[in-house]
Amino acid sequence: MRLAFYGAAGTVTGSRYVLTIGSKNILIDCGLFQGLKNLRLRNWEDPPFDVASLDAVVLTHAHIDHSGYLPVLMKRGYQGPIHCTEATRDLCEVLLPDSGHLQEEEAEFLTKHKYARREQALPLYTEEDARACLKLLKPHPFDTNIDLGDGVTFRFTRAGHILGAAWVTFMQNGFRVVFSGDVGRMNDVVMRPPVPIEHADVLVCESTYGDRRHPDANPFDEMAAVINRTMKRRGVLVIPAFAVGRTQAILHIISELERGDAIKAHIPIYLNSPMAIDATEIYAAHGGEHKLTREQCGDMFRVAEFVRDREASRALNTAEGPAIIIAGSGMATGGRVVHHLKTLLPDPNNTVLLVGFQAPGTRGEALQNHAEEIKIFGEFVPVRAEIAELSSMSAHGDYVELTQWLSSIKVKPKRVFLTHGEPTAAEAFRKYLERHLGWQPEIPEHKQVVHLK
Repeated sequence: MRLAFYGAAGTVTGSRYVLTIGSKNILIDCGLFQGLKNLRLRNWEDPPFDVASLDAVVLTHAHIDHSGYLPVLMKRGYQGPIHCTEATRDLCEVLLPDSGHLQEEEAEFLTKHKYARREQALPLYTEEDARACLKLLKPHPFDTNIDLGDGVTFRFTRAGHILGAAWVTFMQNGFRVVFSGDVGRMNDVVMRPPVPIEHADVLVCESTYGDRRHPDANPFDEMAAVINRTMKRRGVLVIPAFAVGRTQAILHIISELERGDAIKAHIPIYLNSPMAIDATEIYAAHGGEHKLTREQCGDMFRVAEFVRDREASRALNTAEGPAIIIAGSGMATGGRVVHHLKTLLPDPNNTVLLVGFQAPGTRGEALQNHAEEIKIFGEFVPVRAEIAELSSMSAHGDYVELTQWLSSIKVKPKRVFLTHGEPTAAEAFRKYLERHLGWQPEIPEHKQVVHLK
């Protein structure tokens, strides 16, 4: 039995692990590398594993840093099953084609403006490629053992991060290898808390917030304060939001604030993301996984005007405040929000509200670090708008919440690997687990292979 780390080692993106157990080679997650250029270039390299040797792919959840490499894997010849939860399948049907579309748009832009090294820039994959790989998705319910053959089974258990997110247990002859995926909060605005782990002989655990505590702040109060001061300036509040999870939480918070008169009703609010609109409909269809009532799900559709049309999206660039625009992507790496930022960042009456993790090398991280200007479409745009953060909105557990979740394991795991974190975060979390749980976690390097038994 061996485990290879081909992504999310020393970084928070590109989750890819190959577990060899018995005669089976299983790829756990198949994500895109995002953020810094040196990481993004890994997406174009030949896979460091033999695609033909894979018996199965198992996804922990639908976020692109966990699923976005699937179309490339298929183009490289993979035609086997891609196991996932039912909600993950539904979300991948939205996220993957959108990712392919964005790849095509970027290639067209690079070609048009002659930024590419070659005459015609090529996308990593196309929307058509992404739609083709969807036929390989094989959805399963939570808490059900799935047989892979050779005595190997696995099961999905709710992780609380986003809709469909799971931690995954692989079992053979009583030996259990657990992959945490991304673990949600104990008291999230929308999602139910992660189900505790009871038994793991080997554990691969995320460490995104391994060196940080989430502030004990009320997201409703934080959101109300940002909205009210921006509206007082008659500015536009731009929220770069992840289409899955974060957008739905924002819509819920704003609808509750309106209901309680904490913010002025009838402020023009626009959800300018076809993908987020589709994802919101999926959230409404999977009511058992989250805390929202049927009425609260309905309020998510009532509170904002949904913008699908490109022309209507462009018109928002000339919108005058007060107004709120929610648009993707959450780290401002692409999508419609980038066009809004180019127009709205130079005006000090406006606000950009960051509501999630900002990976190194992204525009979101530059704004978070008080950059005086950021590069958009080849031009440097001055940052004069207020840059605010909703510190309480993370969908990842911090190091205390993760430790609380891990402390439910009754028998100390034989080996623990910390992944999906920047080096400082992983190292801080390693030391914390050593002190508080008596474990000796390891931090694997990119492409490292370890033998488990």
